[in-house]
Amino acid sequence: MNPTDLSVMALGGATVLYAIAMVAYAIRLARVADDKVAARAAVAVPAGGAADGLPVEAAAPASSPGAKAAKAAGIARSTTLVGAALHAVGLAARGIDAGHVPWSNMYEYTISGSFFAVLVFLIVQRRRDIAFLGAGVTGFATVALGLALTVLYKDVDTLPPALQSYWLVIHVSIATIVTGIFAVSFIATALQLMRDSRDRGTRWTGDRVRWLDAVPSAPALEALSFRLNAVGFVLWTFTVMAGAIWAEHAWGRYWGWDPKEVWSFVIWVLYAAYLHARTTQGWAGRRSAWLAIAGFAALIANFTVVNLFFQGLHTYAGS
Repeated sequence: MNPTDLSVMALGGATVLYAIAMVAYAIRLARVADDKVAARAAVAVPAGGAADGLPVEAAAPASSPGAKAAKAAGIARSTTLVGAALHAVGLAARGIDAGHVPWSNMYEYTISGSFFAVLVFLIVQRRRDIAFLGAGVTGFATVALGLALTVLYKDVDTLPPALQSYWLVIHVSIATIVTGIFAVSFIATALQLMRDSRDRGTRWTGDRVRWLDAVPSAPALEALSFRLNAVGFVLWTFTVMAGAIWAEHAWGRYWGWDPKEVWSFVIWVLYAAYLHARTTQGWAGRRSAWLAIAGFAALIANFTVVNLFFQGLHTYAGS
C-alpha cells in the first residue's frame, strides 16, 4: 500500500468514525435533556406521592436516562479518539507522500484545519467537560473531510516556488491551528445564541429543541467562547505578521493589498472588534456574539470565496 492510498483510507475511516461520534454526541444531548426534564418532574411530585399506586422510587424506570447518556458519551468519546488517530495517520501519510508539510492547497488545508478543530476539542475536554460541543465539532470534521475527499481532492504535486520556504511551516501551521480554535469557538457561540433565545422564550422553543436544556447557560458558553477567541486572536495576529514577513522574502514587499492579505486583515479587525466589544459594558452577550460569528464567516470566505474566485499572488492556495 502506497502513502496515497493509506492517507485516503485513513481519512475515509476518520470521516465515518466522526459521523458515528456526531450521532452519539447528539444522542447524549437528548438523553441529558430528558434526564433534566425527568428530574424536574420528580421534584414536582409531592413528598410521599405515588404513581399508579406505587411509591415514587418504585415508579422510576429500571434504566435511567443518565445511564443511557453515559453510554452514548462513552461511544462518542472512543470513536472521536480513534477517528482523530486515523486523521493524524492520514495527514502524516499525505505529508510523507508529498515530501513536505500537508498545507499547500485547499485539500491539504481542509484536512489539516479539521484535524486541529478536533484536537482543540479533545485538549480542552481533558481540562473541563465540553461534551456538549462534541456533536458540532465532529459534525464539522465530518463535513470538512467529506468535502475534502470528494470535491477538493488534489493529487500530490511539487510546491510552487513561493511555498518553498521554511515560512510554510511557520505561517500556515499557525493558520491551521487558529482555524481549529475559531471553529470550536464558533460552535460554542452558535449554541450561546440559541440558548439565549431559548431562555428568552422568543425562539428555539418546543420539544424539538429540548436538547438545549443539556448545554450550559448562555453566559457560560459566552465565557468559553471568549477564552478560545482570545487565544485564537493572538495566534491570528502572529499569522498576519508572519505572512507579511514571508511576503517580503518572496515578493519584496510586506503588504500589497492582495485579496488574501486584505481578507486576513478583515478577519483580524472583526475579532479585534469582538474582543473589544466583549469587554465593553453594554456589548457583552448577543451583540458581541454576532461579531464573533461574522469573524468566522469571514474566515470561511477567505478560505473558499477568495481562494476560488479572486486572482492574486495567493492563487495557488485555491488549487
